[in-house]
Amino acid sequence: MYLIVGLGNPGREYELSRHNVGFIVTDLLVDQWDIKLKAHRRHQARVGKGTIAGQEAVVAQPLTYMNLSGQAVGSLARWYRLAPQQIIVVSDDIDLEVGRIRIRPRGHTGGHHGLDSIVAALGSRDFIRLRIGIGRPERKEEVADYVLAPFNDQDWELVKAAIHRAVQAIEAILAQGVEKAMNQFNSAGGS
Repeated sequence: MYLIVGLGNPGREYELSRHNVGFIVTDLLVDQWDIKLKAHRRHQARVGKGTIAGQEAVVAQPLTYMNLSGQAVGSLARWYRLAPQQIIVVSDDIDLEVGRIRIRPRGHTGGHHGLDSIVAALGSRDFIRLRIGIGRPERKEEVADYVLAPFNDQDWELVKAAIHRAVQAIEAILAQGVEKAMNQFNSAGGS
């Protein structure tokens, strides 16, 4: 079994923000695999269970704000008795160019507060990360303002394509393993 977590902030005002690409990816994933997400107070998340690419999977979107995502992930990992290696976290990344995706089986958080929270909750860095590039602000605007703002039209076109590749990457991780998925999707174009 895998736990697939899309990171974002709850609320309509954040729906299409750069920080919410994890939610957007998991929304598309559950639509394609006919999984229904329901709010679970116990886990502070929207949660659904089903089969994806032949694997039993739980898909979740934390209902805490981004910086507290670990509360939901830790709760779900304990509830389903999952090791960190069975968890895939989908998040934005300002250090990747817009529209690029990158898969890593473990690693550092790069200062991403949602990932920091998950590391603290799990006591481990050994969970799978699927990061979607949102780029850095061109002007000297605050990073917080940038990630909470919607994409401009040009970036949105690149990110829409990345969202579809990210769903394919999740399916590849589940069907073939993280190493094969990395070889397929970590190239510059993402294939």
